[in-house]
Amino acid sequence: MTVELRDVSSVRGAEVHLSDISLSLERGTLNVLLGPTLSGKTSLMRAMAGLDAPTTGRVLVDGRDVTGIDVRKRSVAMVYQQFINYPSLTIFENIASPLRVQRRPNEEIDRRVRETARLLRLEPYLGRTPLALSGGQQQRTAIARALVKGADLVLLDEPLANLDYKLREELRAELPRIFEISGAIFVYATTEPSEALLLGGRTICMSEGRALQIGDTPTVYHRPETLRVAELFSDPPLNTVAMEKRNGAVAYHGGDSAPANGLYAALPDGPYNIGFRAHQLAVANGATGHHVFPATVALTEIAGSESFVHLQRNGTNWVAVLPGVHEFPPGQAVEATLDPDDLFIFDPEGRLVAAPRGG
Repeated sequence: MTVELRDVSSVRGAEVHLSDISLSLERGTLNVLLGPTLSGKTSLMRAMAGLDAPTTGRVLVDGRDVTGIDVRKRSVAMVYQQFINYPSLTIFENIASPLRVQRRPNEEIDRRVRETARLLRLEPYLGRTPLALSGGQQQRTAIARALVKGADLVLLDEPLANLDYKLREELRAELPRIFEISGAIFVYATTEPSEALLLGGRTICMSEGRALQIGDTPTVYHRPETLRVAELFSDPPLNTVAMEKRNGAVAYHGGDSAPANGLYAALPDGPYNIGFRAHQLAVANGATGHHVFPATVALTEIAGSESFVHLQRNGTNWVAVLPGVHEFPPGQAVEATLDPDDLFIFDPEGRLVAAPRGG
């Protein structure tokens, strides 16, 4: 099965929800929609499902135009942020409900429910009701109900957003295995770059109703085609600074300068924008050849085995992630350092012109 969108747009009054999106989804693939709230992720899923008809463009399933065909006539299942289960039914009956609607034989229902419950590790809880389960188990139940339906297209709209950290981590680690076994087309919406990286598959970066870049998740992460994609795929937020290369040297906005070594060496003279993720920025490491920026510590956050150091430089806020536990008091003057071989360089229009060679 394939699902294809051709030049799909969705306009409601003066609001543009989707703008000229074209993509193709293949059976057995995991496709992650990555973007902030109101970027068009849910609108795109609703267009794929048949819940909303696009204003322009077409949706095709196996080459057949299904634009405007009701969702009830499509092989689609959807899982939302909320735990949408039937509170008075047992977990068994919650999972079985789509098969009851399809009037499947009891023997088939029992077999398929138990197979799916085993996949989602819900077997011990089939006789309980949802309120007797943890939040993670309730969301597993909602996912199991979507899977047991046997839908060719399964849409998950930020399904882990309302779970606590531990439950999110647990389910994130299990979902790729579940997706692989199922064989359906999965579309998973998230606002979190770390979630996209963990799930893998293919990522579609969304912003203001547009699909900015589509590709294998590691490729999109390591080679963002635009500054905006690099910003979407960075958490903590991408650090940026304007720069101009001239006569073998680089002059950064704010007054710092350095030799045009590393990735800068092959650049034509002219203005650029530099982007670098928090792990690409170091603090006072003294490495030879690194570019140095005087900065002031605003805040240090220690999170397990990492330290997040928030810096201020000439009115700009940067974040560095350092391995280990480090304590920098607020107001301390430090030197932030950047490896000129480990950064992203964009032209004035925001298009990528150079990226780390090892990515």
